[in-house]
Amino acid sequence: MKISKKDKVEIYKKMLTIRTFEEKARELFEKNLIPGFIHLSIGQEASSVGSCSVLRDDDYIATTHRGHGHLIAKGADLTKMFAELFGKRSGYCKGKGGSMHIADFSRGILGANGVVGGGFPIIVGAGLSIKLRNTSQVGVVFFGDGAANRGTFHEACNMAAIWKLPIVFVCENNLYASTTPVDYALAGGSVAKRACAYGIPGQVVDGSDVLEVRRAVDRAVKRAREGKGPSIVENKTYRFRGHFEGDPQKYRSEEEVQRFMKEYDPIERFKKRLTNEKVLTRALDRQIRADIKEAIENAVQIALESPDPSPSEALTDLYANGVFINGQQ
Repeated sequence: MKISKKDKVEIYKKMLTIRTFEEKARELFEKNLIPGFIHLSIGQEASSVGSCSVLRDDDYIATTHRGHGHLIAKGADLTKMFAELFGKRSGYCKGKGGSMHIADFSRGILGANGVVGGGFPIIVGAGLSIKLRNTSQVGVVFFGDGAANRGTFHEACNMAAIWKLPIVFVCENNLYASTTPVDYALAGGSVAKRACAYGIPGQVVDGSDVLEVRRAVDRAVKRAREGKGPSIVENKTYRFRGHFEGDPQKYRSEEEVQRFMKEYDPIERFKKRLTNEKVLTRALDRQIRADIKEAIENAVQIALESPDPSPSEALTDLYANGVFINGQQ
C-alpha cells in the first residue's frame, strides 16, 4: 500500500508519543504517583502504531494489560489517560480502572483488560454486532503469545471463522509470556501457524518494522471489510522493560535486552529510514520531540491537579442504567 511522506511523519510522531508517554509513566511510577501495577510497551511501538494506522475512527480495538500504546495509537486523550493512571476523577474511567482498564467507546476502544485473553470474547461480540448491523467496521484484538495458549483464543478464532466475522487477531509475540520463554510454551513455534486449523490466513511479520506491520494488518483489515472473515497477524516484537515495573527479570539476561534495544528499536529503525529518504531532518526531529515532550508534560500537570474521586463514588457506575442500588436508581 502507498503511504505519503506526511503519513510517515505522523506514524513517527505517534511512535514517539507512545515511547515518551511510557517513559514518563515509568518515572511517575518510581515516584509513587501511580498506584498499582503498570506494564509498559516500550519497544513494541511499531506493532501498536502500524496496526492502528490502517483503522478508521469507528473501528474497534480490544487490548491487554500492556495497552497504553494501543490506546494512544487509536487516538486516546493523553490527559485522560494520565488522570486514570493517577486514579483521578477526570480519568477515562473516573479513576476506577487504572492502567489496565482504560476504555474510550467514542474512539472504538473497548478497553484494556487485566485478564489474559480477556479481549477475545469482547472482540467476537463486537464483530458479531458489526455483522448484524451490516456496517463496514472492523474489530482488532491485541494479545500476547501467552494469551494464545488460553482457551478463549481458540474459541474466538473458531467462532469468528465459522461466522466470518470482521476481526483481525494481532498477536504481539514479545518472546515471553510474563516470565516464560515462548520457545518453551508455544507449541508449533508460531501463533500465526495455528490459523490453518480454522481455515483462515495467518502471517508472521517483523514487529519492529512499522511499515511491514502496517502492510500486513492492512491486508487483513481489507479482507475483513470485504466480508471474507478473520485473519491472524503475528508481530514478532520485544519489550525492553520487564513484564511489569519492578520485575527482577531473572528469566532473561541483560545482554539479550541490550542486543534487542540496539538492533530492533522500532523508533530508531524508522528514524533511520525516514532520514535516508530525506523525509526527516535533524531540525524536524528535534521539533517533533520537543512538541511531544511539551504535550506529555502538560497532560501530566493537568492530570495531577485534577480532583480525586470522593469516597461515595465507589458505589457509582457499578451497574447498567435501570438497576437499583440501595433503593436508588
